[in-house]
Amino acid sequence: MIAQTEGTALPLIIDAAYLVAATLFIIGLKRLSSPKTARSGNVLGATGMLIAVVVTLLDRQILSFTWIIVGLVLGGLAGAILARTVKMTAMPQMVGLLNGFGGAASALVAYDEYLRYASGATVATADVQTTIMLSVLVGAVTFSGSMVAFAKLQELVTGRAVTYPLQKTINALIGLAIVVLGVYLVPADPAPELFATFTALCLVLGVLLVIPIGGADMPVVISLLNSYSGIAAAATGFVLHNNVLIISGALVGASGIILTNIMCRAMNRSLTNVLFGAFGATPVAVGATAMDGRSVKDISAEDAAILLGYSRSVIIVPGYGLAVSQAQHNVRELADLLEQRGVDVKYAIHPVAGRMPGHMNVLLAEANVPYDKLFEMERINPEFDRTDVAVVIGANDVVNPAARHDRNSPIYGMPILDVDRAQNVIVMKRSMNPGFAGIDNELFYHDRTRMLFGDARESLTKLVAALKAM
Repeated sequence: MIAQTEGTALPLIIDAAYLVAATLFIIGLKRLSSPKTARSGNVLGATGMLIAVVVTLLDRQILSFTWIIVGLVLGGLAGAILARTVKMTAMPQMVGLLNGFGGAASALVAYDEYLRYASGATVATADVQTTIMLSVLVGAVTFSGSMVAFAKLQELVTGRAVTYPLQKTINALIGLAIVVLGVYLVPADPAPELFATFTALCLVLGVLLVIPIGGADMPVVISLLNSYSGIAAAATGFVLHNNVLIISGALVGASGIILTNIMCRAMNRSLTNVLFGAFGATPVAVGATAMDGRSVKDISAEDAAILLGYSRSVIIVPGYGLAVSQAQHNVRELADLLEQRGVDVKYAIHPVAGRMPGHMNVLLAEANVPYDKLFEMERINPEFDRTDVAVVIGANDVVNPAARHDRNSPIYGMPILDVDRAQNVIVMKRSMNPGFAGIDNELFYHDRTRMLFGDARESLTKLVAALKAM
């Protein structure tokens, strides 16, 4: 054990190590902004965290490392198993769990500090007590909210928005009770029972805040909860007087808020509307009247293969259906065959396609799709007018033309991929069921659209076989 003492070089070494860790966090976060550098960014961030953990353990007067070692072994083992076994389709759930665990860790540390203060083991000033309350509040909300998000994504509960009478009023009353209790507890004598009530209310609030959010808004929720976990960690850093925890928490909190804002802009929605709008609570047949009497046109895998094989340019639009069927390797094989025939193949990535930010990028990266083939919405939209065939695989709301012109549509104004402007459109879909927004998709009824019904993986397998036979 090494304890920090005055008059030695140890405090300088500790501060220098924290500075190195913080620098690695910043550089790693920067490199995570590009698929080409994301792997190295992840390694740099993990290295910075390893340095921070080791230095913190050496800096603090630890009586025993036994439980720390046990925790490291069990946590490392669980993390390794999950990283190897969790499917790409379940990655949003995994991220949700990690967000929740981060919030729970912050809340538990702050809770323990309050109990130490209540027992007389430490003296807590008003500012420390305030940060304890904030850490427990944000950490508990993050944990319980993330568990609800996980349950929705895992389909343990309904993925749609859940509403009930006086929902906002009840949430407001619980929030007010939390504020009143927090303000009372800061200057008052230690009151563990009231503090436990405060914590329980925070947990309830987290559940109630996420329940009314529908599946279509899950990318925003995941990003926001990630931000919450960072804010909770930063607050806990103030409780523990740990600079590197403050820095890392602030970085996660700020980046999560920025990403949340990007997600909201991608859907032309405000964060308030996402959190309290109960979007997708009930299916809405928007534009049904305009589609009365219209029917979709289907296409066989063989005919689709001929259309693709003799095209000059093809844009593939992946969606959650691609992830569900685990067809990323099949779509890569299809693209390779088309490129061998001289077809120019690109991938169009919508910011909120899938169930978490960057879901489609990660999914295609697993199949070793070249990064330079992935195009964000702003870059790829001008290409659709010059594209022979657009292939939509499991995407729905992000390609719905109603977002451009139907003022009655709940997705009106949402930036979409301009798939309908391609010369031909092939949509791979299991059925005509609406997406998470619960609305019909005009694209399916366009004259230039053909529907290839069935599981995406099976349909792609048939396409590949038909192309090889040509």
